[in-house]
Amino acid sequence: MNPTMGLQLLLVAAGAIGVAAVARRKGWPAPLLLVAAGLLVSPLVPAVPLEPELVLYVFLPPLLYSAALDSSYLRLRDVKRAVGLLSVGLVLFTTAVVGLVVHLLLPELPLALAFALGAIIAPPDAVAAVAVGRRLGLPRTSLTILIGESLFNDATALTLYRVAIGAAVGGAVSLWQGLGEFLLAAVGGVAIGLALAFVFAWLFERTRDSLVENTLMLLIPFAAYLAAESVHASGVIAVVIVGLYLGNRMHLRGFGTRLVSDSVWKVTDFFLEAVVFALIGLQLVTVVEGIAGYSPWAVAGYAAAVLFVTIVARFVWVFAATYLIKMLGRGDRRPTVPQTVILGWAGMRGVVSLAAAFAIPPDVPARDRAMLLFLTFTTVIGTLLIQGTTFPALIRRLRVTSEQEQYEDRLAEAAAQQAALEAGLAELERLVGEQEGEPDEIQKQVIDQLREKSWRRSLTAWERLGGGTGQGGDETPSVLYRRLRRDMLQAERQVFVRMRDERRLDDEVLREVMAQLDFEEAILER
Repeated sequence: MNPTMGLQLLLVAAGAIGVAAVARRKGWPAPLLLVAAGLLVSPLVPAVPLEPELVLYVFLPPLLYSAALDSSYLRLRDVKRAVGLLSVGLVLFTTAVVGLVVHLLLPELPLALAFALGAIIAPPDAVAAVAVGRRLGLPRTSLTILIGESLFNDATALTLYRVAIGAAVGGAVSLWQGLGEFLLAAVGGVAIGLALAFVFAWLFERTRDSLVENTLMLLIPFAAYLAAESVHASGVIAVVIVGLYLGNRMHLRGFGTRLVSDSVWKVTDFFLEAVVFALIGLQLVTVVEGIAGYSPWAVAGYAAAVLFVTIVARFVWVFAATYLIKMLGRGDRRPTVPQTVILGWAGMRGVVSLAAAFAIPPDVPARDRAMLLFLTFTTVIGTLLIQGTTFPALIRRLRVTSEQEQYEDRLAEAAAQQAALEAGLAELERLVGEQEGEPDEIQKQVIDQLREKSWRRSLTAWERLGGGTGQGGDETPSVLYRRLRRDMLQAERQVFVRMRDERRLDDEVLREVMAQLDFEEAILER
């Protein structure tokens, strides 16, 4: 990477973080605002290239791993049919439909390249949809399906893309040969992912060091992706398998590992997502310059047709898949009709599609390559701006919420806290009973404090069921405790800082006591 490109990426990252910060403060979907900002400034700044290797080997693995780590293997298993029909069936269906339509619109474009375009724009990127859905309280089943689809559909699409491009530049590829490549990618990705998952789990069991474990976790997605891709297996599937396996066993790690891991991956996701969505918008000038030889009205019509077909194909498949799941009977949690509409409209495309388009080899004629890149770009931008901006309104209009799920979650948490309280108190009584002699006054005070803390945590869960909001007369005892204790912590911090400024306290000591107060406030926030 030359210094100029490095400086460009640094400026893009700084600008993207600034735009994302504004979006977070205003409560707007950050991906959509980043894309819009990129489109606006693209004609005003030098071209910022979107390197396919940067996206596929640097940005994609950690984003996939973080999503898998944060996903629920058990919930994904509950909706496995829906995820399979979307991540494999829908990608195949979209590839075929878009490929045929593009071949009809552009007969001079080889059929293999038309199918390559279909594979490029087939996989949706659920980042924007999931962000909006979580903020508006979309039911857990719908969110799980969207997350599961986004975890696995890239593997299907990239495999189809390789087969189609290979047929376009290297001659005919038989159906059986293409099927063989697909099976190699899928089975190889699963095998490598499981093997690495067992290896890393074995290492973690012997490390017991939160700093080392989280540093190692930063390397895992790249190791899994490169290991799978080096043998022509699916790096996407390998990363997802490792993330799901280790995420399901995260409870075996120490508390320090979990606390640090949560912060590390939140920062990583925020940074990488901000940069990639900004890069999407910044490709406007590069893409438009490539189709200078075409009629503007003609290419606009091609772009509108491909965008329309892409959106409609998802709706057709989603409703067909929902009907098929209902016919198959038990096994999956079936979405309602409003939820199905939401799933159908959550087809925003992302940076993986653009990276695949930019990765089209130079053996493809420049004119054809430019058209494929333009149609990919307009489809990505069209789905993000049309579906993305209307997605929140659609959720509100259809009144698809998770209020019942949230109540059930609070009820289950309260019951679990009660059971955990009883187990903890029983263990405390056992330990006290094993002591020789009667506890002294200090020991009694410690024991009473432990009992009180356990009861307070249990009561907090039950109080949330009562709907206390912390405003006015609705303020519950736990909310009052947290509010007053936060104010006390702030006063304590001011004393420590003043004593440091007066040279009565060393900076190292200040950092230690600040860390203790910060951990206590973090517990209050949770």
